Amino acid sequence: MIDETVRQIEEMQTQSASIVAVKAAEALRELTDRECHTVEDFVRVVKQNSSALRRANRSHAPLYTTQQRIVTRVAETDADTVEEAKEVLETAIDEVVTMVESSKRSAAETAATLIDEGDTILTHENSSTVMATFESAIEDDKHFELFVTESRPRFLGRRTARQLVGEDTVDVVLIADGAVGHYLAECDRVFIGMNCLIEDTIYNRIGTYPIVATAADRDVPVTVVGSSSKFIGGGFTFENNIRSASEVMLEPPEGFDVENPGYDATPTRLLDSVVTEDGIIEF
Repeated sequence: MIDETVRQIEEMQTQSASIVAVKAAEALRELTDRECHTVEDFVRVVKQNSSALRRANRSHAPLYTTQQRIVTRVAETDADTVEEAKEVLETAIDEVVTMVESSKRSAAETAATLIDEGDTILTHENSSTVMATFESAIEDDKHFELFVTESRPRFLGRRTARQLVGEDTVDVVLIADGAVGHYLAECDRVFIGMNCLIEDTIYNRIGTYPIVATAADRDVPVTVVGSSSKFIGGGFTFENNIRSASEVMLEPPEGFDVENPGYDATPTRLLDSVVTEDGIIEF
């Protein structure tokens, strides 16, 4: 399971940073079936496999923070036996998964309060926390129109549109990324997710920065939604994920290069607010 999870993370088959963190944490449960002769051996195995998971995608900050939390719990255990150490690992995994899911739910419920009846919203890609925000608004029976960017080159916005099809209170319109400037004039707010926040910069799926910059020019407030685990201090260096050129064009390029970065950087000064499970931070 760990090897398969590493492969999925490397290929970014799992999209949302929080979903990646949960999948990686759950993958470590496999280690409770490993044969280890001493607690020290077991701790070493946990560290090695956690390192492999973290190396699979160095741009996913929540993957780093949640794995670090699990490894620290196991490394600092005073367990006398391997079985006790395995129980510590199980508990640490359960706590991380619960923390990620509850933080996402709480942040989404708070963000949903910023959606008023009849609002027109624009969103980008397929953030699981932003989706939870819309679901919370739907549960509150709020009616709103939603413009969704295609989110090229992987067309993640199409997934968002499909997931909301059939909801009676939401009118979904899928638009090309380049049409953002045209439709923002009709919008009351932009909601986007985040991979991480480092100092005064939000790192998120490619295409976020031009949307936020255009929204700022149009005086449309932008709200970023994510758990506080995505606020990164020391120990983590963001590394952009450069994707395959084949995602941009199928035929081999002749006479030119193709660049396909996974993320871009957005200064927080362009934002209206960031919402986490701890509340609303205004800028």
